[in-house]
Amino acid sequence: MFVHLKTLGCRLNEAELETWSRDFHGRGHQMTRDVEKAGLVIINTCAVTQEAVKKSRKLLRKAQRQNPQAKLVITGCYASLEPGQTADIEGVDLVIPNTDKPRLVSIIHQRLGLPEEQNPLIENDTSPLLFSGRQRAFIKVQDGCRYRCTYCIVTLARGEESSRSINDIIDEINSLSSQDIKEIVLTGVHLGGYGAGNNTNLAELVQEVLKSTDMQRIRMGSLEPWELYDDFWQLFEDHRVMPHLHLPLQSGTNSVLRRMARRCKTEDFAQLLNQARAVNPLFNITTDIIVGFPGETEEEWQQSLSFIEQCHFGHIHIFAFSPREGTKAAILPDPISRDIKRQRSEELHQLAARMKRNNLKKMLGQKTTVLFEGNQQLNPDASITWSGYTPNFQRVKATTRRNDLCNQILAVELEQSLSNDELTAQLLDKPV
Repeated sequence: MFVHLKTLGCRLNEAELETWSRDFHGRGHQMTRDVEKAGLVIINTCAVTQEAVKKSRKLLRKAQRQNPQAKLVITGCYASLEPGQTADIEGVDLVIPNTDKPRLVSIIHQRLGLPEEQNPLIENDTSPLLFSGRQRAFIKVQDGCRYRCTYCIVTLARGEESSRSINDIIDEINSLSSQDIKEIVLTGVHLGGYGAGNNTNLAELVQEVLKSTDMQRIRMGSLEPWELYDDFWQLFEDHRVMPHLHLPLQSGTNSVLRRMARRCKTEDFAQLLNQARAVNPLFNITTDIIVGFPGETEEEWQQSLSFIEQCHFGHIHIFAFSPREGTKAAILPDPISRDIKRQRSEELHQLAARMKRNNLKKMLGQKTTVLFEGNQQLNPDASITWSGYTPNFQRVKATTRRNDLCNQILAVELEQSLSNDELTAQLLDKPV
């Protein structure tokens, strides 16, 4: 059977799709990007904002309209928060809550009566990830969150914290490595809380990955800044641990952070950035910022902008606050008008663009490595433009006559910054 997987939202949702893809692959099914070709469609929904809920519902209707004959399975945060509502959508055959995601493939086979057979179209030693043109694998190591930030509904949708065993994770990574995957991203709802109840922690997990696998590039997903301790930065002394972290700040002023129930002050966050850049001056820190949180005064906004500028972020995900029913922030007084949120968002987009350009300029002339991906572009002169990512997760393009760069980690010298916030590079003959 052909299976079509689709997701909205976070990297954790991406990690879950990749796990299901491998599980379906192992049961003899084949993945397809074409929803109209699929006999089974699975949609991993999101509910982080009301807009995400609308997008989830729109995606469900579109899939049913494009392929009404396919079995349609819904899971994810929207499905978990509103199981009855999702089950009532026309064409939905099965709703699977987040708590049952680890058994999703088995549940679908049992409930929908899918056949299991070895598919001769799929080689056993071919990663379905590479088969689909992806070189980076997301590894779900943890789920759930113990914290209750006032704007966040995800903690309700994902439930209590749970962590996979280190042995289980190591086995998965080694399997991926044997299938020629060269880069992984460890992900979780509360990644810094990995090991809760298992008498271990994230640092011990990373150390074991370094010791027990030959995975060439190891990244970590979003981490809450208050979870990082001084010894954490020693992990990055190993060149296989990539110098890039996504640390959600959410606001650059402490009074707003208190209303958000965030557990990190701006001065603590600044110290983390100093520690990261002491390890590597080109350490790339990206972040999330919520604009227009209830009660955010103009003075607070200007303080926030000033602090954000001092952080020199490589990239900012910008969210205009929208109340999410079921959260404390939804009933806070003094909401910010749509016009002010739009104005502040534009200010922050402009600042983020300037910071990103400045970070790229610092990299010019640097010799580094790039993992090249499969989205190459054939040029009129028969040359090929390849793209990939540096260790600190900056996108790079290189033009060459070679046609064998896909899924290769190669040495380059960075040459110039492009107008679309990408770097160009010249391939080097010798390793860096």
